[in-house]
Amino acid sequence: MQADIGGDVAENTILEVEGLKKTFGGLLALDDLSFDVKRGEIFSIIGPNGAGKTTIFNLISGVLPTTSGEIRFQSKAINGLKPHVIAGLGLSRTFQNLQVFNNMSVLENVMVGRHLQSAYGMISAGLRLPGGQREEREIADRAMEHLAFVGLDSAAAMGASSLPFGKQRTLEIARAMATEPKLLMLDEPGAGLNRPEKEALDGLVRRIRDRGVTVVLVEHDMAFVMGIAERIIVLDYGEKIAEGTPDEVQKDPKVIAAYLGDEEIHLI
Repeated sequence: MQADIGGDVAENTILEVEGLKKTFGGLLALDDLSFDVKRGEIFSIIGPNGAGKTTIFNLISGVLPTTSGEIRFQSKAINGLKPHVIAGLGLSRTFQNLQVFNNMSVLENVMVGRHLQSAYGMISAGLRLPGGQREEREIADRAMEHLAFVGLDSAAAMGASSLPFGKQRTLEIARAMATEPKLLMLDEPGAGLNRPEKEALDGLVRRIRDRGVTVVLVEHDMAFVMGIAERIIVLDYGEKIAEGTPDEVQKDPKVIAAYLGDEEIHLI
């Protein structure tokens, strides 16, 4: 019976971080960090500036190497793997600093993400080989479906740089979704957005989760986080100081002292 319980727990866990440590020269950015993310949940990482939130994303996605510790995605250790290999396993991300290809159309931006799933690749399409051309049409069709999902299909032919900032944020999410992720990491997706745009983002994140994609997000807007996250971990100086539901985290004295402040407790 115990083995069955352990198996159920493992099957329900999509991401495991154990004893994660990262140093930059003599600076300790993350220290012995452990947490897990369940399949199908919206999970958030919060903390003051410099707490190590984006560093976690960079380690998980392979942008930076770990100093020590282990990261497992779907029970497979991914430490040391290249970012494109990790993305190919089903773990995709966006970045805190907007990364849209301004010299491409909206549709072409999403097609770039879709090419990760391509059998022929962009070179075959560029050489106009029959198989490559056929797959390129399929990639364009699938990219249009992702644009429709986020509400940007009418802007497909526009240059990405002509989109308002908030729409460019949405475009980046569409491109990440085009990789067909099982887990999507969103780094400050609400940065620079106004209130209506954040309400639209809330709905989009929930629709992504409802598609069966697990979502992990880093976000500074506490009202947004507390309203959408199901579980939260709080970092301070590279260490985890709290973990739990939004209600539990808001009431934690360590969180109040380190981050939220007395005036920001009642946010739900």
